[in-house]
Amino acid sequence: MKEKVGFGSKIGLLAATIGSAVGLGTIWRFPAIVQEQGGSAFLLVYLICLLVFGVPIMLAEFSLGRAGGNNIINIFSQNTKAKGWQIVGILGLLASNLILPYYMVVAGWSLEYLWHSLSGGLFDGVDLSSDIATNCKVFEVKMQESITTKFSPIFWTYMMILINLIVLVRGVQKGIENLSKYLMPLLFIMLVVLCIVSLSLPNASVGVEFFLKPDFSKITLDMIIKAIGQAFFSLSLGMGILLTYAAYFPKDTKMPSTAVSVSLSTLLIAILMGLIIFPAAASFNMAGDANQLSGTTLVFVTLPAIFTQMQGTYLWALLFFFLLFVATITSTVSIAEVSIAYLCEKFGISRTSSCLWVLAPLFITSALCSLSLSGVSVLQFWGVSLFDVLDGFTTNYLLPISGIGVCIYLGWVMKKPNYLLEVSNQGTYKSMIGEYAFYCIKYLCPVLLFVLLVSSLIG
Repeated sequence: MKEKVGFGSKIGLLAATIGSAVGLGTIWRFPAIVQEQGGSAFLLVYLICLLVFGVPIMLAEFSLGRAGGNNIINIFSQNTKAKGWQIVGILGLLASNLILPYYMVVAGWSLEYLWHSLSGGLFDGVDLSSDIATNCKVFEVKMQESITTKFSPIFWTYMMILINLIVLVRGVQKGIENLSKYLMPLLFIMLVVLCIVSLSLPNASVGVEFFLKPDFSKITLDMIIKAIGQAFFSLSLGMGILLTYAAYFPKDTKMPSTAVSVSLSTLLIAILMGLIIFPAAASFNMAGDANQLSGTTLVFVTLPAIFTQMQGTYLWALLFFFLLFVATITSTVSIAEVSIAYLCEKFGISRTSSCLWVLAPLFITSALCSLSLSGVSVLQFWGVSLFDVLDGFTTNYLLPISGIGVCIYLGWVMKKPNYLLEVSNQGTYKSMIGEYAFYCIKYLCPVLLFVLLVSSLIG
């Protein structure tokens, strides 16, 4: 009998699961939404959403994944005689395969900027004595050259695919777990160091107040919906990752405490990012500039320009882009693992073959996503690039629908005693979190996800 694959230690389990959750949604999407929604009040709403929404859905995926094994599709046929529930697993599998091509492109950008930070090339043509507005314009040009040229981003994307292949071929313990076990502590250390530096800047307290002092008058329905979405996306829910990783959990893993630990760790990383971004932005009079604190501009333009105004410019750039690389590599590895684990279990092929089946097509699909950003007309759809089409479709529609399916299946199809047995490790301990989570999964979470989906549909 083939030995069951699994994580080898609790630390490795937590590091891998946290690494799967912490990605672009936490590193650059979170600060951008906080800025857009007026600051500190969003943080409070986001925390509430994590606890009443994120933790229960995470626990739902954990319980289904560990009970069902690596076959993400068959998981949804084990607790009912009704046919058709496998569609929920298919949605998760589809989501991971649609996300991976464009996410790998972004990972390639992070690797390119890490290399340029290491070589010093990031600051070629930049006058470190110039003001921040001037340097922002220089880095804007550099970003456009890196992202929209036809060949350079493809090269770095290919490098990232190869790095993923090396990690994933080594397996769950030697590859994914070891990668996460060493890189995630480094990520925390780098965040703390950058946070201390940012808080020591002149006028940093203004940014801290914007981020941490709640203004309850700014809480709106739109903010609440955005917080629901951020809680969902920042925990990597709905795309099959946690279902797959849970299959690697040892049977004595206390899943409720694991779900809380992963959620709070993600929150901590988001807070540290906020304490890096907003004090630095306030110090250089950029706190109110939404354009400079959003998405790719924040990461590839604003922060490098801020580093030019600080002592140790090259060091801070290197630390930050290594941090970004860590966040992207742990995410891409986890997204790819969904399909790799499925192929191994469903068809009984070797792990190496599964890795090649999943990653080899990315040399084409990721290249197409990258080329679509360079203006290749055949890869534009109604004026929107293939990259943005895949991003918008998965983020706004496919993931919420997948999440609704998970909630309905666990809350209304799977019998509650079966769920509680899995959550309590076959009754070896009682879990109030598990009881509370079941009712959130059954009633509250599908409604909130439906609201999120409708808000995306009406735009």
